[in-house]
Amino acid sequence: MPARAPATDPGAASPVARFVDPATGALDVAGLIAAYEDLSRRVSGMVPLPDRDADDETRVRFRRAIGVPDSPDAYRITVNHPRLAVDPEVNQRLHEAAFTPAQAQLVYDLAVERVMPVIEAMDASQRAESDLAELVRHFGGEERWAEISRQLSAWGKAHLPDDIYRALASTREGVLALFRMMAEGEPGLVPGAEAGGAGGGAPGEEDVKALMRDPRYWKHRDPAVVRRVAEGFRRLYPTGG
Repeated sequence: MPARAPATDPGAASPVARFVDPATGALDVAGLIAAYEDLSRRVSGMVPLPDRDADDETRVRFRRAIGVPDSPDAYRITVNHPRLAVDPEVNQRLHEAAFTPAQAQLVYDLAVERVMPVIEAMDASQRAESDLAELVRHFGGEERWAEISRQLSAWGKAHLPDDIYRALASTREGVLALFRMMAEGEPGLVPGAEAGGAGGGAPGEEDVKALMRDPRYWKHRDPAVVRRVAEGFRRLYPTGG
């Protein structure tokens, strides 16, 4: 005669309930034993969470079990930002804290997503303040700069494409180039500049504009690219203030 499950409160959940035939109330003893044996196998294969008194071997077993590499050099990090690189010291600290490769990668991803925009905004703000102070000194004081900046704004918006004007107006070098262009009275190439660019390797106006559209110029402020843009405008517009 099949064993019957002990009487229980019908409203109470029981782990044994799935082994009871709801029609007859008979207990599936074989299924219950099989489930117990499966659970025992799983438990025997588990690595216990080490406490503060655990020995080194226990800690190493646990770290390997959760996927922590044996050394920080084993992390394979991808960094999707030109100003951010893999840092061995950071990786060492992540390894000491038992970060898995996926967790270590997430740290770098968050740095690109959350930290770098803040740093770039701070850099841009500091550059803007420094550039403004230099321009005020260059043009002879606040009052003189206020008048010149008003003229540059009106002239640039009237003679240049909006993206080019905004790129020029965002840097000290660009403003000085804009001033030279305004002093020339014509935003086109000076006579012979195009031929010189083709024959001598100096950039023409389209080359300079292309460089200004490059994120290395307007976003990352790469010194080499900024210098090439400034030199290009000096060649194209050599006269003026």
